[in-house]
Amino acid sequence: MQTILVVDDEPNYLVILSELLRDEGYETFTAASAEEALKIARQTDLDLIITDMRMPGMDGLELLKTVKSINPSLPVIMITAFGEVEKAVAAMRTGAFNYLTKPFDNDELLVSIRKAVEHYEVVRENTRLRAEISERTSYARMVGKNPRMREIYGLIEKVAPTPTSVLITGESGTGKELVARAVHSNSRRCEAPFISLNCAGLPESLLESELFGHEKGAFTGAVALRKGRFELADGGTLFLDEVGEMPLSLQVKLLRVIQERTFERVGGSRTIKVDVRIIAATNKDLKEEVETGKFREDLYYRLNVVHIHLPPLRERTDDIPMLAKHFVAKFARELHRPGLQIQPETISLLGTLPWEGNIRELENAIERAAVLCSNEVITPEDVQPENTSDQPGDGWGDNLQLEQCIPPDTPLPEILNTIEKKMVAEALAKADYVQTRAADNLGITKSLLQYKIKKYGLQKK
Repeated sequence: MQTILVVDDEPNYLVILSELLRDEGYETFTAASAEEALKIARQTDLDLIITDMRMPGMDGLELLKTVKSINPSLPVIMITAFGEVEKAVAAMRTGAFNYLTKPFDNDELLVSIRKAVEHYEVVRENTRLRAEISERTSYARMVGKNPRMREIYGLIEKVAPTPTSVLITGESGTGKELVARAVHSNSRRCEAPFISLNCAGLPESLLESELFGHEKGAFTGAVALRKGRFELADGGTLFLDEVGEMPLSLQVKLLRVIQERTFERVGGSRTIKVDVRIIAATNKDLKEEVETGKFREDLYYRLNVVHIHLPPLRERTDDIPMLAKHFVAKFARELHRPGLQIQPETISLLGTLPWEGNIRELENAIERAAVLCSNEVITPEDVQPENTSDQPGDGWGDNLQLEQCIPPDTPLPEILNTIEKKMVAEALAKADYVQTRAADNLGITKSLLQYKIKKYGLQKK
């Protein structure tokens, strides 16, 4: 729904024009002065301004100049009195989209309005496309040839051209948003907006406003109308990250929008219709959340039409060399270090690390190494994991003499596996094999715990 501001010091014109535009389906604001109009323009997402030329105080031409300094692309239609040709010419030179003379024909005005809002939509779309053009390759920035990743590429290729909802699952840092962008970029909606929203960490009232927008005065601090993510994504894709964190009361409203494609802004009564494809992502087991009553079953099936699960990095270690080289090339460009290289020994070491933060952790490690390495060569010492202890010397193993209990020739991986297996077994026993509780006690994710249970054969007998 396009939003238009009408500016005129004559109340009759404000009433007539606002009623005419509302009948045509436009959302309308009015201002009796240029000063009032500027306040609205700074607070509201407008698609067009229609202003009278002659007004007391700041006139229409000055208003036009100020509006163009705030938003050069926002179209402005000038209304002039008969005979003010010179002012009309000056307005066009300043950047007015068009001018009409009083008394004007309603049909002529509506045609000019339609052209202006369509032009503005094209300008904004071109700006957005230029910003995203670097990501409009086949699979955005996704890297990997692991068999499971190839299966995911195949799923993307099949589901992208359809309007079907997609649920992407996987641990934090596995690249869920990249998959969502790849689905969007390969869809028929690729030239429409891709809008994302992280559902975690926002209070319910703020999350509702982010999703559906709000009217001016809807709550304390709502000083102006604001469009929500659904409205901004109209015609395109809305990516709901961490959807498992959404409160149950909002899940009901989300379900209604998915079913009916309509909603109302917070504090508003006008029904707004949208055409949006939903892609959701979570690091939670939504089926388990449904069973515990934390997630609606009907919403789960609406979102989970096509399921794409991303494997953790430790299950696709054959992709680590490719990912490492990709990130080295990336930071060579960003840090202006064209000669940046990584030693083969460093890549071998990267393949042995646990990467509980997955690809995001690997990227962070390469960036840190790219900044700190000497002679533009990343060595094994540059990618050593950081010491996460609060203070050096506080660790439980600082005073442990390993040589007293482990033969000196024992390989390091065998030592670490023995210790890790014992810790996991003890944690499971203490938690009565409740995996969520055991994972919390160990400070790892449930999926990582399940991997270690399988690795060490610790399944409950």
